[in-house]
Amino acid sequence: MTTPSKTLSPATKTPPRGARLTLTDVALGRPEVPVLDGLDLDVAPGEILTVVGPSGCGKSTLLRTLAGLLPALHGDVEQDGDPITAPRAERALVFQDDALLPWRTVRANVELPLAIKGLKRSERRATAEHWLDRVGLADRAAHLPYRISGGQRQRVQLARALAAEPRAVLMDEPFGALDAQTRAGMQQLLVDVLRGTGATVVFVTHDVDEALFLGDRVALLGTGRVLGVPRPRDREAQSDPATVALRRDVLESLGS
Repeated sequence: MTTPSKTLSPATKTPPRGARLTLTDVALGRPEVPVLDGLDLDVAPGEILTVVGPSGCGKSTLLRTLAGLLPALHGDVEQDGDPITAPRAERALVFQDDALLPWRTVRANVELPLAIKGLKRSERRATAEHWLDRVGLADRAAHLPYRISGGQRQRVQLARALAAEPRAVLMDEPFGALDAQTRAGMQQLLVDVLRGTGATVVFVTHDVDEALFLGDRVALLGTGRVLGVPRPRDREAQSDPATVALRRDVLESLGS
């Protein structure tokens, strides 16, 4: 593809700087029964923050508030110091359901947010193909979603989210419906494809081991605690004493 002289190819574009997301004394939920109250949270630019907590504690509500889909009952919800009051393309929301459009090919699904941004057809295609290659689906670009597996559809959803170069990616248990082997592969893929993008990630999960593998920090929703995760990120680290102690701490906090 011939690109205009002022346009870099998808592989050489400067990665977007991650957004800082902050919540200060925030209440979320219904006015008569907030699911969260007095929540303070600061997500640093480029950080992967995993969020764990029991069902019904407000994890999905938190993501939708950060996405601009739900208003807080009170308190301040901000991106880089500016109030979040509505959805914006620079904050991508990824669900457990892949939400692909069944009548569009894999490539066309990835191109969708780029079309909404008004990119030219040639640039949309080049960007989509770049990201499909990153997630290992270059040979499935012309397939309809029903012809690929659940894990592959989640890869397409990830490619679609990142193709638009969001500054923040909000992920609501995106791997929860996958089998253990596919889930582990998607976790590693997420880490690999995020490397170099600069995007901030808030990742909700019920799985403590997933939270510890992916997160730079883990927020224990409902307890007010945010814990740092030992690094380097490695499956072998699950048996490291510091990781074992952290896992025990997280489980005890959730149990209490």
